[in-house]
Amino acid sequence: MNRFVLVCWLVATSVVAQAQIRLPKLISDGMVLQREVPLRIWGWAKSGEKITVQFKRKNYKTVTDTEGKWQVELPPMAAGGPFIMEIGGSSRLTLKDILIGDVWFCSGQSNMVHQLTIHDITYAKEIREANFPQIRQFWVPTLTQLQSPQRDLPSGQWKAAVGEDVRPFSAVAYFFAKKIHQKYNVPVGIINASVGGTPIEAWISEEGLRDFSALKTTIDTNKDTAYVNRLTRSQPARPAPPVDAGLAGTTKWYDMTYRPSGWRTINVPGYWEDQGVKDLNGVVWYRREIDVPASMTGKPAKVFLGRVTDADEFYINGRQVGKTTYQYPQRRYSVPDDVLKAGKNLLVVRVTNTAGKGGFVPDKPYCLFAGADTLDLKGTWQYKVGTTFPPSTGGGLGGGINAQNQPTALYNAMVAPETSYAIKGFCWYQGESNAGKPQEYETLLRALLADWRRQWEQGDLPFLYVQLPGFMDYNYLPSESNWALLREAQLNALTVPNTAMAVAIDLGEWNDIHPDNKKDVGERLALAALKTAYRENVVSSGPLYQSSTVNGGKLVIRFTHIGGGLMTNDGEEVGEFAIAGSDKKFVWAHAKIDGDNVVVWSDEVPAPLYVRYAWADNPVHPNLYNKEKLPASPFRTDK
Repeated sequence: MNRFVLVCWLVATSVVAQAQIRLPKLISDGMVLQREVPLRIWGWAKSGEKITVQFKRKNYKTVTDTEGKWQVELPPMAAGGPFIMEIGGSSRLTLKDILIGDVWFCSGQSNMVHQLTIHDITYAKEIREANFPQIRQFWVPTLTQLQSPQRDLPSGQWKAAVGEDVRPFSAVAYFFAKKIHQKYNVPVGIINASVGGTPIEAWISEEGLRDFSALKTTIDTNKDTAYVNRLTRSQPARPAPPVDAGLAGTTKWYDMTYRPSGWRTINVPGYWEDQGVKDLNGVVWYRREIDVPASMTGKPAKVFLGRVTDADEFYINGRQVGKTTYQYPQRRYSVPDDVLKAGKNLLVVRVTNTAGKGGFVPDKPYCLFAGADTLDLKGTWQYKVGTTFPPSTGGGLGGGINAQNQPTALYNAMVAPETSYAIKGFCWYQGESNAGKPQEYETLLRALLADWRRQWEQGDLPFLYVQLPGFMDYNYLPSESNWALLREAQLNALTVPNTAMAVAIDLGEWNDIHPDNKKDVGERLALAALKTAYRENVVSSGPLYQSSTVNGGKLVIRFTHIGGGLMTNDGEEVGEFAIAGSDKKFVWAHAKIDGDNVVVWSDEVPAPLYVRYAWADNPVHPNLYNKEKLPASPFRTDK
């Protein structure tokens, strides 16, 4: 092919490509369209091209604008399906298996990301029995864009909650959708746009952040691509990691032929800093021999290694069977059927820790099981340090930025492409990454809420969100807490119309920012939806603080959302109430339920003025509920 012919071929190919009708990734086979509201169907083609959309035996016509974009509006329709949609112009597209039902936009950070497959032991039965072809999820890929809102996504497809396809579903969103689907027998679509470890400001548009001057300055700075690229290029190279003795020799420490020398004993689970190894960041190797019965061999097995801080590589009999590069996921590794042998088996774990305590997180499962047999892996292991990392100078790497943490970056890339797609409402689970600035979070949450409603142009869409659960060490004294302050910011957002909050103070785990119980979270969100979005006469929340008065040296606390009445979930005295006088020095108080109120008092505070409930990172005993078994939200009156 000569050069002239090649150029002509490229031009012709380009013209054909421009003439083809193109649809956004959301508008595709298997999509769920929102019932009972006007629907936009849009896409791109050649400028000035006539487009026809045929759906349910009706035709809708339009012409592309100068930029090649086209859009038609379909009238409100009842739930149903499956349907076929034909889109024609100079080319023709057919979309199949379309349902009409309710669509929920689910977003946030890792607790909304966490997929059913991560919790495959807890929800093994749910996964095994999943057969809900009318529950579908569109998983938005993780993307960032610092400069401007994007028109479309590079990839994505609708998947039904059937068989193995349910595993990638957000666990929270799945249990939410399942409850709605079973209640109303209508299709439910989930659009999940979530990224772990991200702050709320990354999910808000530039318009939504216009009143935040510091963030607006950052947005404007990040629009200078030359500046951002220069920062990236100017980052100092990472220093080469110190040599790990466990990998340096010809015989690695996980090899079956390696003969250990100089190893010490240590307990698993546990952190090495709590067992005689002071302030070590680096690589520590663990090893242990276990006896495996013949009944466990010749079949697939599974290992639970709890959680490891920060990263691990796991070997059995010299073969790597698992690896995780960061601290949060629980380690659940599959072992091929030819790895275990009857008798002695060697387990080796290479643990890398870069900050904080290193080792195996307590209060998690540590076991090996195959068939009906289980071996406990807790107890005495041996350890040896492979290398130590030099202390940080505090300068960091400098220069670069983490794009997913920048204001607007996730909105532009992961939210903006969906804002023309009609939905029923929002489910939001986020806040952990903003716990360092809880007061700012209240204004940002309101900004997000207003921004998304404005972007979707569907009025005051229902906005449902999860209040942060308990996390971190228990504190047995009244204390201050940024997590409590952030929960307060979330509680205060309920003053915005058409919002609802799922309280999760009782669903956390002290040593895991990703608690395993996702079903109750999703179902509490569904309860909130029944009340807020579907206008059902149901008790959808636990008790919420309303007011307090002083009565004879005691404080009388009144609540809303008491449902069938107040109760404790364990039959014990109401816990986690603290009171203070004018000095605001809080002490634990006695508390009792008196009808629809709670009365609190302490002999140490004869003139009480202020009260707090469950005010801690991880309150020890938050047992106040209503009789619908929904927990009370933490609160305080000493603002």
